[in-house]
Amino acid sequence: GDDLAVSGSWDGIMPDPDGIAVIGYTSGTTGRSKGAMLRHRNLAANAVAVTTAWHWSGSDRLLLMLPLFHVHGLCVGMHGTFVTGGTVDLRRKFEASEALDVLTRGETTMFFGVPTMYTRLIAEASGRSHRPPPIRLYVSGSAPLSAQTFAEFEAGFGQAILERYGMTETIMNLTNPFDGERRAGTVGGPFPGQEARIVDVRSRVPVMPEVDGEIQVRGPHVFAGYWNRPDATEEAFDADGWFNTGDLGRASADGYVTITGRAKELIISGGYNIYPREVEEILEAHPAVLEAAVVGMPDADFGEQVVAAVVRRPGVPDVSPDALIEFCRDQVASYKKPRRIVFVDALPRNAMGKVVKGDVKVLVA
Repeated sequence: GDDLAVSGSWDGIMPDPDGIAVIGYTSGTTGRSKGAMLRHRNLAANAVAVTTAWHWSGSDRLLLMLPLFHVHGLCVGMHGTFVTGGTVDLRRKFEASEALDVLTRGETTMFFGVPTMYTRLIAEASGRSHRPPPIRLYVSGSAPLSAQTFAEFEAGFGQAILERYGMTETIMNLTNPFDGERRAGTVGGPFPGQEARIVDVRSRVPVMPEVDGEIQVRGPHVFAGYWNRPDATEEAFDADGWFNTGDLGRASADGYVTITGRAKELIISGGYNIYPREVEEILEAHPAVLEAAVVGMPDADFGEQVVAAVVRRPGVPDVSPDALIEFCRDQVASYKKPRRIVFVDALPRNAMGKVVKGDVKVLVA
């Protein structure tokens, strides 16, 4: 390792750029997990794009508490460090107290996490008298970061989290800018060398700003296909090589993309399209709500009805289901409001902190 760092050369066998380097399994939050085949050149292109966009250098020290069996930890955290020659402080698991202790020492320049890690850091820091010194970059991904968590972290730590958007098949797709406004509730625009657009779910024609559709991406970061699933691979791409992410979103006039949900999670009630994330954000804005997950459940009259699983915020007076439904009614069209609210102790999540909507449906059934 030291010899390689000094000489900057490698006399061993070089891999075939088109050879499969990693088979990463998708999170499977809306169905069966699939193996995404990532080529060596996909990994290299992604690492260059990420390190360029985030001004990552050999002087950086990354505190990495993410698992390496997902692309966030492996293909962003580790590969970015390899490309820049920086340092990674790799931990076996995330503990908020340990993370805050390390951050307080002042050696760390970057921290990558999922939203749950940030909510736990905020809670841990609230019991301490001193906040850690500023670091160069806090990054969040793998699941949507709520505007409330973004604001609470900025108030408590004095820094704006950079939220980005990626997935197993492509590693990284979109990012808020390193320089410039990091806009809460958005994931910014494409990384260098990549393309992204939003198309109508049915016609597949690109939509105007502020119109919902499916996010498509294209570029050297996009995977080769699904392992032993030629059918799924064929469905994943259009004739022009755009990859269908399965994620819904809308772009602002100045190019900031907001993720509004998964295409498979779209609720159709009485012929109306309802985006779960929109209702979740309204519920999470209520002072008595810590977090919420909205799903579509079978309904004899409307096809599907909106049902929400809600985790109460501790230390705040309780709120009734009817009061929460009324709270939503004041802010969205009547057909979007939850028909039922079910209080739960916690939302079911996978290893990367993503809410598993199939398990939510079991909870609220």
